[in-house]
Amino acid sequence: MTELLFRDDPYLRSCDATVRGVNDRGGIILDRTVFYAASGGQPGDSGSLRFIDGSEIRIATTVKGETPDEIVHVPASLDVLAEPARHVEAEIDWERRHRLMRIHTCMHLLSVLVPYPVTGGQVADDYGRLDFDVGDGALDKEELTAHLNEMIAADHPVSAEWISDEELAARPEMVKTMTVKPPIGAGQVRLIRIGDVDLQPCGGTHVHSTAEIGPVVVSRIESKGARNRRVRIAFAGE
Repeated sequence: MTELLFRDDPYLRSCDATVRGVNDRGGIILDRTVFYAASGGQPGDSGSLRFIDGSEIRIATTVKGETPDEIVHVPASLDVLAEPARHVEAEIDWERRHRLMRIHTCMHLLSVLVPYPVTGGQVADDYGRLDFDVGDGALDKEELTAHLNEMIAADHPVSAEWISDEELAARPEMVKTMTVKPPIGAGQVRLIRIGDVDLQPCGGTHVHSTAEIGPVVVSRIESKGARNRRVRIAFAGE
């Protein structure tokens, strides 16, 4: 297992760690990390591992290993090899991570404004999208943009809490996604609460308040079949 420091503090940019091992594809496993591993539509963090001798390994992305709590740091190249028991400083690309946090939190707000089941989604550092099963419903870009920015400006606090598998099973309405279910079996599931407007299972990284997201725009609404609509959001003016 890797100690997941980002889970308790998504603003932590670096940490000291020790190399636990290297898999057969060159992926590096640390005893602890600030790197978020790709899951739930959010990409894995990029960054660097720096060694005491001054050498550095650039990390292109981060993925989950053989268990959910094992994190694999994927090198951009194998020019510098990591050896077990070596001490490193692990540092993420903070600007990219922060943009992902802002977009991901905004997508939770979008799921509040569009009251239909979510059929898919993706987080990127310059846009986000959610797909909805709208049936005969209609969506308006300008109206959604205005309401999103109202919710952002309201400066709702964003926090994490935990719920047992049994409690989540008793409250199925909290799970908005039709195709991706929250991981159960470990005894508890992480929830993200946004003020009094939203509470849903999520393992991703988020900002501390909605005001930190900044102004956004609904850039496009696309038809993806008879019932599905894809709603894209982006930072306004960027």
